[in-house]
Amino acid sequence: MRAAGPQSPGPYGATTEGSADEGATGPAAPHPATPHPGTTYQGATPAGASYQGATYQGATTPGAAANADNERARAALNRLRAEVGKVVVGQDPAVTGLVIALLCRGHVLLEGVPGVAKTLMVRALSASLDLDTKRLQFTPDLMPGDVTGSLVYDARNAEFSFRPGPVFTNLLLADEINRTPPKTQASLLEAMEERQVTIDGEPRPLPDPFLVVATQNPIEFEGTYPLPEAQLDRFLLKLTVPLPSRDEEFRVLNNHHRGFDPRDLRAAGVTTVADAGDLAAGRAAVRGVQAAAEVLAYVVDLCRATRQSPSLSMGASPRGATALLSTAKAWAWLSGRDYVTPDDVKALARPTLRHRVAVRPEAELEGVTADGVLDSVLASVPAPR
Repeated sequence: MRAAGPQSPGPYGATTEGSADEGATGPAAPHPATPHPGTTYQGATPAGASYQGATYQGATTPGAAANADNERARAALNRLRAEVGKVVVGQDPAVTGLVIALLCRGHVLLEGVPGVAKTLMVRALSASLDLDTKRLQFTPDLMPGDVTGSLVYDARNAEFSFRPGPVFTNLLLADEINRTPPKTQASLLEAMEERQVTIDGEPRPLPDPFLVVATQNPIEFEGTYPLPEAQLDRFLLKLTVPLPSRDEEFRVLNNHHRGFDPRDLRAAGVTTVADAGDLAAGRAAVRGVQAAAEVLAYVVDLCRATRQSPSLSMGASPRGATALLSTAKAWAWLSGRDYVTPDDVKALARPTLRHRVAVRPEAELEGVTADGVLDSVLASVPAPR
């Protein structure tokens, strides 16, 4: 059961205690607009100020050149979200999550029914960043070599040569990843964690940046292979892509009526607004975002509270805590700040932790969901002020 509580802005709409976000179960509500970078959060304090005496150490003004690069990268990545919005209507929370994953060098699991623009979203993101992208349809007969590549015998030279698989790209869309057997799913583990694949004992590095965006259908489970917990934990975020509201669906239909072709993004006005340099500058800036000891303790308390919930058989691990801190830092930086507030942590708690907890079967029968448990945890763990 969701607990009522105050709302605060975040990349997933109002995402504090008891509020509904894009991953909530039940009918999807329209999302409030994502705050513009520079929005002041409830409880936000300037760098060097404190939460009840907890001073942000080291939050100093960078040099003029570094600060200019920082601002340019932030502006470019925020334009990126608007550029994708030209062709993907009403999915700004998911687009923001993809940008956060790129900044954190993480991977994303997209969950949504067919036809809600999951593939189009990834293609538009890639076009706006001028990155290479490949789409791989996972099927029951897909083999590991079809993902990573394999050695092929060349009769002309009488030797084996390596033929790269689709994993050698910047953005890999792993469509319906739960339709392929565990052996093939596992072929992505090394690529996702080590950013390399090993073929015939020889490690081969993947391009940088490298992002896996895997999709799965939440309502059709016949003939599927659920992802094991070890692989779910490799995804930085699990984003649910809801059905659009009536107004948003009207805009989608109107765009198609006016000749929009999802296969020709350039004709639809999608242009390159950021590049790998902006992304690298953004990653460097995110690493410099400050977090007070009280905020770190808040992240720890949230994750420990999930392990003590009677509705869960498994709570968030320490890896989940580090992931939550990383995503909160990225969102704080995108919002124009060089320090993390508790509201940043609350805003990213559900997309970062929902796939890292396991609801007990008896609780599931009573209608308990991972998001519902996380709502209760956010309501029960006091945030620093």
